[in-house]
Amino acid sequence: MADLNSLAVDGMIDPEIFKQVQNDIDEDIKVRDEIRGLLKSLDKHDRSIQSVLSRVHAVPHSSLTALLASAQPFFEQQREILKELDAVASKYPYYKYNGLWTREIQAASYGIVLAGWLGAFTLEGEERKEGHLMTIKEVGEKLGIPVNVKESDVFHLTLEEYLHSLITMIEELTRLAVNSVTLSDYQRPMLISRFVKDLHAGFQLLNLKNDTLRRRSDGIKYNVKKIEDIVYDLALRKLVNQADN
Repeated sequence: MADLNSLAVDGMIDPEIFKQVQNDIDEDIKVRDEIRGLLKSLDKHDRSIQSVLSRVHAVPHSSLTALLASAQPFFEQQREILKELDAVASKYPYYKYNGLWTREIQAASYGIVLAGWLGAFTLEGEERKEGHLMTIKEVGEKLGIPVNVKESDVFHLTLEEYLHSLITMIEELTRLAVNSVTLSDYQRPMLISRFVKDLHAGFQLLNLKNDTLRRRSDGIKYNVKKIEDIVYDLALRKLVNQADN
């Protein structure tokens, strides 16, 4: 017992242990601050893209090509920020910091899938066409980051983030179906209805483990119903037939 008391007085724990712990804490704070700084810039570009794309609700179909072109510089800036974020984040285990950026990555993916649906990424010489579903691989290529990486512990776009962005796009397309009618565009709600129904059918095939994602996907049926009501009203007023003719 005397020996233990003697050790306690002399110090049983090396103070260097806590100095190293503090160094690790300081390094972690430094990395987090660097990531947050990049995410602040990424969020700025995400909001700029969404601000441009939100104008689709108020412009005629003939003005859409120019509108989408005006968003391209923001996509390029977004890609540059993501390149910097990739360089920083990939130095550390993915799940150490992924909670910091998942919201911004979902927003970035959403901007790509919505712009892709509107026809923003057609090849030169091709006619712009609405209704394209961007795959996760295509989204990753536009963002300039890996997707659904399993072999290595690096920064990437996850399946969950991609699926969240698709659900957000469905919500936005539901709004667009309503606003297209006010712009006397009666064909777009028909296209949106077919697209959302197909996407809903795809989600129903998935056995989702993520609770938040599962709850959001369960809500797609309400968007389907709302769009169906719009299409039904157009058919009842014979506006769809007039547009087809």
